[in-house]
Amino acid sequence: MKEDFIVTPWEVKGDVDYNKLIREFGTEEVTDKLLERLKNHTGDLHHFLRRKIYFSHRDLGWILTKLDQGEKFHLYTGRGPSGKVHLGHIVPWLMTKWFQDKFDTHLWFQMTDDEKFLIKEKPLEEVNETSYENALDVIAVGFKPKKTHIFSDIDYIKTQYKLALKVAKKTTFSTAKAIFGFTDSSNIGIIFFPAVQTVPCFLPSELYEKNIPILIPASIDQDNYWRMARDVAEKLGYYKPAQIHGRFLPGLQGMQDEGKMSSSVESTCIFTTDTPEEVEKKIMKYAFSGGQATVEEHRKLGGNPDIDVPYQWLTFFEEDDRKLKKIYDDYKSGALLTGEIKMMLVEKLNHFLKGHQERREKAKDVIEDFMLRD
Repeated sequence: MKEDFIVTPWEVKGDVDYNKLIREFGTEEVTDKLLERLKNHTGDLHHFLRRKIYFSHRDLGWILTKLDQGEKFHLYTGRGPSGKVHLGHIVPWLMTKWFQDKFDTHLWFQMTDDEKFLIKEKPLEEVNETSYENALDVIAVGFKPKKTHIFSDIDYIKTQYKLALKVAKKTTFSTAKAIFGFTDSSNIGIIFFPAVQTVPCFLPSELYEKNIPILIPASIDQDNYWRMARDVAEKLGYYKPAQIHGRFLPGLQGMQDEGKMSSSVESTCIFTTDTPEEVEKKIMKYAFSGGQATVEEHRKLGGNPDIDVPYQWLTFFEEDDRKLKKIYDDYKSGALLTGEIKMMLVEKLNHFLKGHQERREKAKDVIEDFMLRD
C-alpha cells in the first residue's frame, strides 16, 4: 500500500496514487474508448495518451461531441513563474502543443506572477520579470505565434478584472476554503487569486462574443482551480471548462522521496537551460535506480524498471513504443545495466534540450508576437 501523499496546487509530496486521486477529485479515467473517439479526429495519438500519462479528465467526451457538431474549442494552460523552467513544467506544454497542432486552435497561456508574489517571498518585480523569461521556454516548445496568447496576470489584469469580479461574486468564502484549504492566516490576496486564475476559462467567450469550449491540459495538482471555475460557469452563462490531467514527471530521487521535481531543489530536476555536462552529472549522480547493488547481481536478477527513475523519464521522452518496450525488457532481464539506461536518458534529454535551447534563444526576437498586455 502506498504511503500518504499530498497533492495541492502549491505542494506535491509522496508517492502519488493516481487512481485514488481520480476518486478523491471526482474526475474520470481516460479510457481506451474515449481515446478511440479522439483518434477519429486526429488520426493518431500522442505517446502521453497511448501510455496514459494523461490519465484523467473532466468533459473530454463533451469536447469531442462539440467537435462532432462542428464547434471548435480553445486551449488554456499556464505557468506559475517562481523560477527557472524545468522539464516537469514542459510536459503539459508538450501535450498542449499536440492539441494545438492537431486542431489548429487558439491557446491562452496565463503567467500567474501575481500568485507567486502572494505565496513566495519574492519581490513583485522579480516574479513579473520571471514571467517574460519563462515565456521564452513556452515559445521554444513551438506554439503557433498567431494563435498563442501569453500574458502576465500583473500586466493583463485590466482585461481580466471584470471577469474575475464576476467569478468572485458567485464564489463564497466557504466554497473557496473547502476547495483550497484557506485558513485565518491566509493573506486576502491569495483568497481572491483563484477568481483570476479562472478568467481564461471564459475570456475567449467574452472577447469573441460567443460561447467557446475550453480544454485545459495540465497536471492534476491544478484541478482545484477548474473545479471552482466549473462551479460558477453556468451561473455566468459560460460553458464549463473541460480538462485533461497529466501525471507528474518524478523528481530524480523518485516520487517516494521528493514528490514531483522542484525548482528550489536543483538535485531533483533538469532545467531547460542546463548544459549537456550538467544533465549528465545530475542523471548519473542523483537519478534513483531500480538496479541491483552489483553488476553480477544485476545480470542475474535483473532490475526493476517500475521504480527506476531513468526508465520512468524515458516513458515521457522516448516516443518510440517498441524501443521503450525493449528497454523495459532488457533492464528487467539484466541485459541492460543501470549505467547504460542512465546514459540512454542523458542522450535523449540532451538531444531534446539542444533543439529547445536553440529555439529559446531565437524566441528573444519574437516574444512580442506572443505577449498580450493591456
